[in-house]
Amino acid sequence: MESKSEPNEWSSGVWAHLTAARQRSPLVQCITNFVSMDLVANTLLSAGASPAMVHSVVEIPDFTPHIHALCVNIGTLTPDWLPSMKAAAEIASKLGKPWVLDPAAVSCSGFRLKSCLELVELKPTVIKGNGSEIIALSSASPGQTKGADSSHESTDAIEAAKSLALSSGAVVAVSGAVDIVTDGKQVIGVHNGTKMMQKITATGCSLAGLVAAFLAIDQSRPLEATVSAMSVFGIAGELGEAMAKGPGSLRMHLIDSLYGLDETTVLSRVNITRFG
Repeated sequence: MESKSEPNEWSSGVWAHLTAARQRSPLVQCITNFVSMDLVANTLLSAGASPAMVHSVVEIPDFTPHIHALCVNIGTLTPDWLPSMKAAAEIASKLGKPWVLDPAAVSCSGFRLKSCLELVELKPTVIKGNGSEIIALSSASPGQTKGADSSHESTDAIEAAKSLALSSGAVVAVSGAVDIVTDGKQVIGVHNGTKMMQKITATGCSLAGLVAAFLAIDQSRPLEATVSAMSVFGIAGELGEAMAKGPGSLRMHLIDSLYGLDETTVLSRVNITRFG
């Protein structure tokens, strides 16, 4: 069951989060994949944050203590990178810094699933994935998958997301036609976005980075910060699609639209509902 929220219930908070990110420019360490590094970094810069693509295990003890948030994405996972991910997550958790886990294509192999389960033990603040990824991670078992693409709708994963949130202590975000965000009790639907965004690689990775940036400026309210990040990214996609001729130009216009978002646009376009 879904109910329409009052626009002002969420819209002013979404704008406040974006404004704070622009003003405070949080430093977000991204241990992400080769495919997504460029778009993740540019998304964060466009939103006012400061990205750092630091993934060497040698640098992490010196660098990670100074960050405001961490984003870990396993998209091109290798045995060499896993120690870096774990070391950064351990430091973030120990120092009380928020961090996001993006279990990209978690069900592709036993190595990925085992690695993600080990990372979940390090207490991510938010776990963000598509429907298939969240279902696989929640059940701790591989499933049918097509690389990083989802074979499930986000709404198919609501119960799995709630279960994973309760077992892990993380807020769980499920990307899809309607983005789902839950802390295990509340279930929020974010209806902003456009289908063409799925035709650009690394949009999901970039969203995870933006969630980390918003967590950095509102650490005490991870569900609200996550909802705001997903709405902002979706609004930028809607505006970008209106100017785009296809996925290639959407990528450019997405970044431009995120950079240029103003209060009137955000307040009028936020589309967030509660399930329950």
